[in-house]
Amino acid sequence: MATETVQLSDTAMMRRALQLARRGRGRVSPNPMVGAVLVRGDAVVGEGAHLKAGGPHAEARAFDQAGSRARDATLYVTLEPCAHVGRTPPCSKAVIAGGIARVVCAMEDPDPRVQGRGLQALRAAGIQVEVGLLRNEAEALNAAYLKHRREGRPLVILKLGQTLDGRIATRTGASKWITGLRARTHAHRWRSWVDGIIVGAGTILADDPRLTVRHVRGRDPRPLVVDGKLRVSPGARVFSSPGAVLATTCVDEAMVAPFHERGVEVWQLEERGGRIGLGPLLTRAGASGMTSVILEGGAQLAANALRDRVVDQVMIYVAPMLLGEGIAGIADLGIVDLDQAIRLQNLAIRRLGEDVLLSGEVKYCSPG
Repeated sequence: MATETVQLSDTAMMRRALQLARRGRGRVSPNPMVGAVLVRGDAVVGEGAHLKAGGPHAEARAFDQAGSRARDATLYVTLEPCAHVGRTPPCSKAVIAGGIARVVCAMEDPDPRVQGRGLQALRAAGIQVEVGLLRNEAEALNAAYLKHRREGRPLVILKLGQTLDGRIATRTGASKWITGLRARTHAHRWRSWVDGIIVGAGTILADDPRLTVRHVRGRDPRPLVVDGKLRVSPGARVFSSPGAVLATTCVDEAMVAPFHERGVEVWQLEERGGRIGLGPLLTRAGASGMTSVILEGGAQLAANALRDRVVDQVMIYVAPMLLGEGIAGIADLGIVDLDQAIRLQNLAIRRLGEDVLLSGEVKYCSPG
């Protein structure tokens, strides 16, 4: 019975640490969201979360709150304490100096500067270390950070707002508004949490959007416009946003110059199959520090991303309406057999007013 009580207590404390970690969503990139809880005896003596890139780490905040009560305590932390000097001191050294008796860690840090070194240092100092409690939840929370550290690319979320029959606009292009305010607010909250937002030239030409955050408070993501043939105007509203990026295959400097003059960062990429290859584009985005991006349109860009197998997650807001003929959210994927279909796993369904959000992880069929 005593063992079961300890296990339940460990799980509860790690869930609290995960809850604390979520406070950093949209505020700490390119760093991970991390939460920490210090428990001594039957009492929580310190808590902390990483709340700002470059700011104190979760462990440091928990130690500041606990003070001398941290000695001989158990530390619950959602990610391996760092073992390198960055903008803050190594957390592993702080844990050792704090006199911690036991560390319960949800998962290892894949950052090449860490990769087990933090946990190894703790064990070498005589601290009892346990790893893996609520690992799946911790990995889901930091899916963007983990992909960026492991592959050098951001997590890609395909977002659509559509009717029951899969239309994002009428055949004349009318689309305001298919989904209701609650769904749009939810979508903008997610927009405020990611580092970048990707759209194609067609979206810019049709709607001239700003791609900023509305309805909620939060930072604007960096807009990234994919335009291989350079059809958009440098005067488009999206290019007034700080950090705006134009990705193109155009090498005519006279055509590119007006974008540079507006302060737009131009990424000149090679043409692949008559278009920009999204793999190299995302590698460039990852190198620039983006750990997560939302892909919002249009239909051909969405199809290209799925064909290139670079989409990791999908968020589809479905409104209870039918349009019949209209503009589809995703262009032809070239699928002729059902076993080639792209499916979603770990599907979640949420009601948002009259609309429904379906979200899940993309599962591609095996090649060949």
